[in-house]
Parts: sequence; structure tokens; C-alpha cells
Amino acid sequence: MNATKWSTLTQIAAKIVSPITNMVLARLLAPEAFGVVATVTMITSFADMFTDAGFQKYLVQHEFKDEEDKHKNANVAFLTNFAISILLWGLIILFSEQIAVLVGNPGLGNVIAVACIQLPLTAFSSIQMALYKRDFDFKTLFIVRMFSIFIPFVVTIPLALLGLGYWALITGTIFMQLSNAVILTIKSKWKPRWFYRMGILKEMFSFSIWSLFESISIWLTTWVDVFIISSMLSEYYLGIYKTSTTMVNALMALITASIVPILFSTLSRLQNNNELFNRTYFKMQRVVSIIVLPLGIGVFLYSDLATQILLGDQWGQASEIIGIWALTSSIMIVFGHFCSEVYRAKGRPKLSFLGQLLHLVVLVPTCLIGAKYGFWVFIYSRSWIRMQFVLVHFILMKVSIGIPVLKTIKNVFPSAISAAVMGLLGYLLQQINAGMLWDMLSIILCALFYFGVLFLFPSMRKDIFGLGMKFMPTRIRRTLDSKKRHIY
Repeated sequence: MNATKWSTLTQIAAKIVSPITNMVLARLLAPEAFGVVATVTMITSFADMFTDAGFQKYLVQHEFKDEEDKHKNANVAFLTNFAISILLWGLIILFSEQIAVLVGNPGLGNVIAVACIQLPLTAFSSIQMALYKRDFDFKTLFIVRMFSIFIPFVVTIPLALLGLGYWALITGTIFMQLSNAVILTIKSKWKPRWFYRMGILKEMFSFSIWSLFESISIWLTTWVDVFIISSMLSEYYLGIYKTSTTMVNALMALITASIVPILFSTLSRLQNNNELFNRTYFKMQRVVSIIVLPLGIGVFLYSDLATQILLGDQWGQASEIIGIWALTSSIMIVFGHFCSEVYRAKGRPKLSFLGQLLHLVVLVPTCLIGAKYGFWVFIYSRSWIRMQFVLVHFILMKVSIGIPVLKTIKNVFPSAISAAVMGLLGYLLQQINAGMLWDMLSIILCALFYFGVLFLFPSMRKDIFGLGMKFMPTRIRRTLDSKKRHIY
């Protein structure tokens, strides 16, 4: 929970600062500059999967004999990552023009070649990050992230003011990766040294190959809908869809990006104790449901308000997409999002890959058929087909991990009932009046009503109080604890 506090603070800070820098850069740079960077990001994200090769997850999940054994494995992982990243960078430089043509940006081969210098930098820092996550040292990762999110103010924005266009964005990204690598290395107990053993690589690779396959399948799941819209519909619809879903994903990432690395690290340490493993998983799922379920229903009900505030009046069509994507995202996060962390923590990443594969074989034809019948059929079919992924996880968790489906549903029953009743109240309030002020007031009433209903469940009171105490400053928490002991 302490690690979660620092991880959450990191995500909140990033989600506050990043939009500010984007607002400034959007007024200094042409949209084409962001298009170039989006293309580069697609290439680097794909190459990064092979650079990491799943070693980061292995270092977090595996139980080592001692510190020396852990550092030896870290060194083999680092040298392998670094060698792969240099090889990939060399291939990208060699075929940069062909890659630029392939992704629809002919003439930008040199830009792609220079931008991909971040591959060896990412490979350098990924091992350090894995060791920090393994040790639950998210406070150090918070410090590192703070340095990186403020780099645009000292590098990217000044370069944009000088008229460097997309080079300003690319240079800023490279400096962010460089700062991560330098700060993590300085503060880390482990330092890279020349040690390599093929036996260690072979053992790591047996785990990591499935993580690599899983990463590729996740990349396909993330991008396949974008490819289908761009090829079967139009850039206008692609812009509305991607902007809407990205906004919702960023909102949900405040919770998921804070929880996932800690959950994986925690479950990995408990992998040999089934009772504590299951208890920790259910506890985290229940806590997340307290926040995510009302958030999804709330955004679904008040999607017009959310769209108007965040995107403006010209994005009216985005409202419906934002609403349905938020609703299905909340269900997906509570019942399916953390299952992959369970599989990996148990040392069985092939289950996660199998789950992605079983989802892809349904997702791709669903998207193709939906797009054939129009944009809105595509939107609703793409959103609700995620429930098939939840069903896949239910089956895999029951058959392979031994976690019952009914227990998973009952675990979040109080928050689900409270969120549903809150949603009904929100709907009724919307029928009474309209307007932004009334929406704001009704949202506050809904939130108060939700927690009022939630407090009727004794188990929920304990979770909410426990969560609140952990997020309080240490001095206040100690004072409250001492008063509690004095009373008893």
C-alpha cells in the first residue's frame, strides 16, 4: 500500500503536467509534427518489445537464491537487452527509408533513425526499473519520473520556440530516456559489469519468450482497431475514435498504472503461498472496484459534460464513444485487467498470451464486420466485445489458477451494487434539470450517495478507512494510531 501511494502520486503528477505541456506545444507546433512523432512512437514501441524481451518481468517475478544471484541475472539481462537494442537500431538505420515508406511517411528515414537512439537508452534503464519494482522502491521511481516529466519545459518547449518542429519533440523524448538511465544508475545498488553466462540466459529465455509473445499480442490488440478504421472508414472517424478512447484510457490509467506494477511485484513474492496470494489479489480487486466502477458509470452518464470540458464543443460525436468506452473499461479493469499479472506472478506468462490470442480471434472479425456496417456499429461492437475477454479470463483463472468465478464476482458485489444504485440516481437527476451547473451538483450528490450506500457494507468500511489511512502523511497517521491505542 505504501508503494501504491508513491505510484499513484507519480501517475497523478504525470497526468497533471503532461496535458499542460501538450497544450503549450499544440500552440507552437503544427499537427503534422505530432503525426511524425506518433509514427516514430509506433515503431519504437514495437521495437521495444524485442529490446526488453520480457527480462524485466522475469527479474520481478523470479525467486533468486541471494543478492549475488539476482545481480548476476540482472547483468545477463542488461547485456542481452543492450545488444538486441543496438542490433535493432542498426537495422532501423539501414532500412530507415523503407520503414518510412511502410508507415506512410516517405522521406523521414533520417528522423526515424535518429529518434530510435532511445532504444539502447530504454534497454539501459529497463533493468534498473525492474529491480526497483521488485524491491517496492516506487519512491525512487517517483523522483525519476518527476525529472522526466519536467524535461519538456527545459528542452522541448524552448526548441519548439526556436522553430525546430518535430525535432523538438524527438529531442525532448531522447533527453527523457537519458535522464531515466542516468538517475536510475546513480541511485541503484546494482551497477552493470562484464558478466555473462549462457545457462542464466537460457533459464530467463524460457520465461521471457512467452512474455515477448504476449507483448506482441497486446500490441496487436491495441492497434488492430486503428488499422481497420484507417483502411475501411476515414481519418475523421479515426481521429474521433482515437482521441475519445485515449482520453478514457488516460483517466483509467490513474488507477491501473498505479496498481499494476505493485500488484505484480507483490504477487510474485507470494507465488508459493496460495492463501496469501489469493487474499492479496482479491483485496486489490475489491479496492480498485471501489474507485473504477462508479468512475465508469459516472463518465457514461455524464459523457457530454466530460467531452465539453476536455475536448470542446466541436467534439460532440466523441461523447457517445467516451461514455460506452468508459463503462466497458470499468468492467474490463475490475474483472480482467489484473488477471495477466496473476499469470505472470505464478511464472505462467503463456496463459496471458493464450488469453490475448483467444481474444484476438474474436476481436478481429468483430471489428471487420462492425466497420462494414458503419462507424457506430463498429464502436458498440468493439466496446462490448471486451466482455468476451473477461469471459476468457474467468475460464483461465478457474481452470489454471484455481480462483472461482463466483468468488470473483461476489468479491466486488458491494461496490457493484452501490455503483449501480448511484447510476440510477444520476439518471433520475438528469431528468429533473439540465445544464453544466446542475450536472456538477448532481455529480457531487451521486458521489455522496455512492459512498453512503457503500458504507452500509462493513467490509467496505474497513477497506475505505484502511486506504485513507495509507494515503495520509506519515506524521498524521502516527498521531491517529497513537490516539487509537490510547483510547483502547
